[in-house]
Amino acid sequence: MIKKNRTTFANIFILLFGCALFYMGTDGLQAFTAETARVNQLIEEKPTFPDVTLEDSEGRTYPISEFEDKYVFITFIYTACTTVCPQLEMNMAQVYEQIPQEYIGEEIVFLSISFDPTRDDPATLDQYRNYFGSDGETWRMARISNETELQSLLESFGVIVIPDGKGNFAHNSAFYLVDPNGSLIDVMDYREIDQAASKVISILDTEKGE
Repeated sequence: MIKKNRTTFANIFILLFGCALFYMGTDGLQAFTAETARVNQLIEEKPTFPDVTLEDSEGRTYPISEFEDKYVFITFIYTACTTVCPQLEMNMAQVYEQIPQEYIGEEIVFLSISFDPTRDDPATLDQYRNYFGSDGETWRMARISNETELQSLLESFGVIVIPDGKGNFAHNSAFYLVDPNGSLIDVMDYREIDQAASKVISILDTEKGE
């Protein structure tokens, strides 16, 4: 009887210990994948948008401070992508359409940033934006020509871009929200369109009410 109790106790202890390890190893059961853990870390750290020079589809160049005092809703793309990027931008268009017009351009702007600056020149970006209804002003498409600056932004925001040697890239995709101070405050699942739009609208409504 005593031996049986010891065995039961030992099994319970091992189970509890295993659960504790799993809890710690998954960031409190919130991160079951490396990607989720990466996103959680970004949201916690709130990295600042680095000092880079953007060149948009109109050929204009400016720093992120061009959007000072506004929220910036961001995606990272390359126009030659035939897999996730078109869906990413179509979903971004749907988020854009759900934001009340009173906020568009005044409280928030949308920005698609290419990580393939060699091919994605202003003319290419201008053609690409038309596929998704980007107006080139309140929703802009831009590249960062300086490779060092581009890598700084990708690393700061946890954007993984791996060239395949054939002109394409393997990369992760999400919606990124930067606050008026230039800090990343949220990374959202690009597949959850309504959820992303609701979250952004809630933030803008709260900001307006203050």
